[in-house]
Amino acid sequence: MRTRTTTAAIALLLATLTGCSSSSEPEQPAAAPSQAPAAEAPSISAEDKAKAREAAGLPPKPDAATRQAFLDALNAIDPRIVDGKDEKAVSRGLNQCSSIKNSPDDKAKLAQLALGRFTVTSRLPEISTPETGAKINDVAHRHLCPDF
Repeated sequence: MRTRTTTAAIALLLATLTGCSSSSEPEQPAAAPSQAPAAEAPSISAEDKAKAREAAGLPPKPDAATRQAFLDALNAIDPRIVDGKDEKAVSRGLNQCSSIKNSPDDKAKLAQLALGRFTVTSRLPEISTPETGAKINDVAHRHLCPDF
């Protein structure tokens, strides 16, 4: 509510200030936008990506065999966890590794984070238990970030 009120007040203030312009000269038409193509954003090298991942506490992306082993292990817990969304599951597993790195000794917290991160809590409440969270956490740790 505050955001809406603040936004409305700013918009009203800008409209008022625009109407109170002291300029007696007619406005010049705006220049036509440039027809030149926008410059491409520079690409990030693989080395820079790896450094950024490491700085964020994320392990490197898994190779195909490791990725498949991770997905198979999650499916062994319950196939609905992955639910055919392999890329999303791997991404969530890599993010879980960041939590493992930051809080390696807080097993209860890691289990709860795993349940939330893999949306087990909201999608699969019947298996949303600390045991399931611990299993997901163990699978991510074993397959994606064993060095953490």
